[in-house]
Amino acid sequence: MAHELSSTTSLSHFCQKLNRLKTLEESTTERSLRHHLTMLDLILLGMGTTGSVGLYVLVGTVAKEMAGPAVLVSFGVAAVASLLGALCYAEFGVRVPGRGSAYLFTYVSMGELWAFLVGWNTILGYLIGGAAVARVWSSYVDAIFSHRIRSFTMAHVGSWQVLFLAQYPDFLAAGVILLASALVSYGVGVSSWLNRTFSAINLVVILFIIILGFMLARPHNWSAEEGGFAPFGFSGIIDGAATCFIAFQGFGAIAASSMEAQNPKRAVPIAIAISLGLAAGTNILVSAALTFMVPWRSLDPDLALTDAFNQRGYSWAGFIVAAGAICAMNTFLLRTVIFLPRMVHAMAADGLFFQVFTYMHPQTLVPIVGIMVFGVLVAFLALLLDFKALVQFMSISALLNSTIVATSIVMLRIHKSPPSSFLGSASPVGTEQASAPEPGKLRPALRPYPSFPGGYRPGAAVAWALGVLVASAITLDCMLVFGGSALHLPPWGHTLLLLLSSVVFLLSLRFLGAHQQQRRENAFQVLPPASTPHHSQPSQLPSPLPPMPWQDAPGLTGWGRPVPHPPLPAWQVGTCLWNLQRHRKAPWTPEKSGPSPAAFPCSPAALPLSPQVPMVPLTPALSILLNVFLMLHLSYLNWLSSSIWLLIGLVVYFGYGIWHSKENQRELPGLTATCGGLEEMV
Repeated sequence: MAHELSSTTSLSHFCQKLNRLKTLEESTTERSLRHHLTMLDLILLGMGTTGSVGLYVLVGTVAKEMAGPAVLVSFGVAAVASLLGALCYAEFGVRVPGRGSAYLFTYVSMGELWAFLVGWNTILGYLIGGAAVARVWSSYVDAIFSHRIRSFTMAHVGSWQVLFLAQYPDFLAAGVILLASALVSYGVGVSSWLNRTFSAINLVVILFIIILGFMLARPHNWSAEEGGFAPFGFSGIIDGAATCFIAFQGFGAIAASSMEAQNPKRAVPIAIAISLGLAAGTNILVSAALTFMVPWRSLDPDLALTDAFNQRGYSWAGFIVAAGAICAMNTFLLRTVIFLPRMVHAMAADGLFFQVFTYMHPQTLVPIVGIMVFGVLVAFLALLLDFKALVQFMSISALLNSTIVATSIVMLRIHKSPPSSFLGSASPVGTEQASAPEPGKLRPALRPYPSFPGGYRPGAAVAWALGVLVASAITLDCMLVFGGSALHLPPWGHTLLLLLSSVVFLLSLRFLGAHQQQRRENAFQVLPPASTPHHSQPSQLPSPLPPMPWQDAPGLTGWGRPVPHPPLPAWQVGTCLWNLQRHRKAPWTPEKSGPSPAAFPCSPAALPLSPQVPMVPLTPALSILLNVFLMLHLSYLNWLSSSIWLLIGLVVYFGYGIWHSKENQRELPGLTATCGGLEEMV
């Protein structure tokens, strides 16, 4: 009996290790950070990613092989899914006091294992995205020189036909990655004016493509003789939407840059709305112009826009498009080379990855090991892998991260604030919170009715309901995507499972909505750099690194900057995001508020009110449902590669990260962690 009790205790403690939360601390770098990013900077930061990946990387492949002219509908569906995720990122970006990404957001709300998986997936997204954009960059440069580079390589090096591998080694793509890595390793950055210049050139080229493309439009290319508007049907449209999802991930960089915005409570939501609206509009219009100009079957996936103008006899226009594409992808490649090592450095600084990646060059103050290792790895992928294979592998990591962030939002709302002892005995927050409804509890009007949650520990019922919600969403999506025949179910069995999963999803959603949520204040308190009575060694925010020479560049700055995590009609975007910025903090008056909040710099009362996602838990639940639906439309090769990558990550975590984690070092010997696990969060 004693042995069984000891085993149970050890298992419980091990599970708590997997779900322990990160303790935030305000570092010197955070306090000295200048709030210099304007709303225009944030919008350009978001468009810097969406303006290159969607237009120059994805549109040709999706139009020719997945959706046909209905690629514009695929971009619209992907925009809706991205909007739901953007709402969650916007709240995290201003509520979590620090510069970070989905990795940090998950670490402070869901737990360590989930954060590691999100960070590991983010690394995969940067690797694949950087290699894919480098391949397209190489193709556009080659097009300017009339494909002489490709012909020379195939004639003197050779070519091959191997699954997943390119037809010939792309030394130019690998070389541009190595060149960017060398520039960054020497501390060479991209200034704000250069980023704005590249973005302005890209926007002018996009307008040029749309105007000239519609002037050369041939509606016959959408006719039934050419295959119709949606030659691959509804399934092809959704397959294309799953691939196009990566084209709208610029909002992650905006949310992560909130600490450097001049007015984040207002600028971040509006910048996300505008950037998503612009991205959706430009992708849809360019897709329509492209498929109107030439038949979708004749498109070159690598050089769709340039090839379309060349087919119509406007080679000079193809040259302009190639120049604009190179400008747009230059900023994306530099951002990838900067932020990929920073993501690795953030995980290594938290103890979840090998400590060698925390080494900083003494002169340039950059994580030189991460730049060298992962720069070479991205260059190797760009050298050998086929562009089509790279495109297929791009979206699953972004969809998975968006799903986990949506789940984290629900936990954030029911997250109980830390005890007031963190703030000092003089803090007035404890009294205010004591009188407020406790997050995670049933709303007072509903407590007399459901009696079964009373037998669980506080928060256990909510944690179970959230797990049931995710499981029912996966089951419902499987029924919708695969149907009864693919799952070898009789018609009545398929209908029964469809109805059952729908009912369970709605009931769990209603149960979560019946619980008290966080008030409109910051859910996370920043511990001061000095030691506190309960935490003698406060952990740092991810990579609190010195300011870099390119600190004035919005989103293209050094290692002290945020990690971006690598769209609808405008009126709908504005309507959905209006609640994120319409409430402001009421002026402080001594009659109503007592002592000045400035006396308590670490308390939630001293922080401005945070924008919130509307209709929680409905909005995150819809995000989870749609993200899983899109993931199930990805190819099995996509799932296979992602599964192998996750298995490698789990080996790294259980073999190294769980034992060297900074949060593990904070635990006193012989004591059980008290801040881990989903159930302990409320």
